[in-house]
Amino acid sequence: MARRRGGRRTRTGWRARILAALLLVVLAGGIWLRWDLRHWQPAESAFPDQGVEIEADDGTVNFRTLRALGASFAYLDASDGAQGQDRALSDNLAAARAAGLQVGAVHRFDPCAMADGQSANFVTMVPRDPLLLPPAIELARTAGDCAERVSDAAVESELMTLINQIEMHAGKPVILKIDPGFEDRYHLAGMLDRNLWLTRTRFEPTYAGRPWLLWTANTALHTQASDQPLRWVVARP
Repeated sequence: MARRRGGRRTRTGWRARILAALLLVVLAGGIWLRWDLRHWQPAESAFPDQGVEIEADDGTVNFRTLRALGASFAYLDASDGAQGQDRALSDNLAAARAAGLQVGAVHRFDPCAMADGQSANFVTMVPRDPLLLPPAIELARTAGDCAERVSDAAVESELMTLINQIEMHAGKPVILKIDPGFEDRYHLAGMLDRNLWLTRTRFEPTYAGRPWLLWTANTALHTQASDQPLRWVVARP
């Protein structure tokens, strides 16, 4: 009987060791995956044209470091709705160009605001410069948060007006930076004949139902260029 109890203890001990080893493997895998996601960039061999998006709350950014990391372009947040503005735009634009990056501007569409006020805000912030990349309009917020009800038809109408106004100022077709939630709500990617900018970390996005021109491949890339994680973007070859 004593030998049997000892055998059970031995088997129990081995099971505990195996479980502990498996837990260590899972823990190590989780740590590696977190590190990989924080630092992952698509291979330059597959996507030679890579860049970054800089938002208003990213703070100080070293564009020369971004250039050394492989960025060839930068999109800078310029305006938000009818009133929001990134006051660092002018300095960031000059610094990015000094580092040898091509630069474009981003406007964040507000479905609660009229197009005229939004385009006026964009024009105030972004110069008419033929060297700028095509402007991008970010479509992320839906009308569900508006103080008053805004119909889907009104959202689409104001967006089309805004597109036309920004294109008239820039002299180039806009790029539509469509968030998955916005597309799920309004299904505009297939209706608007503009190049698309989609978002999905690590895996190519397909939610728009047609090919993208720009892809935010990592929404929180940690680099030495900024204290804040940045959005790493690639262009379709």
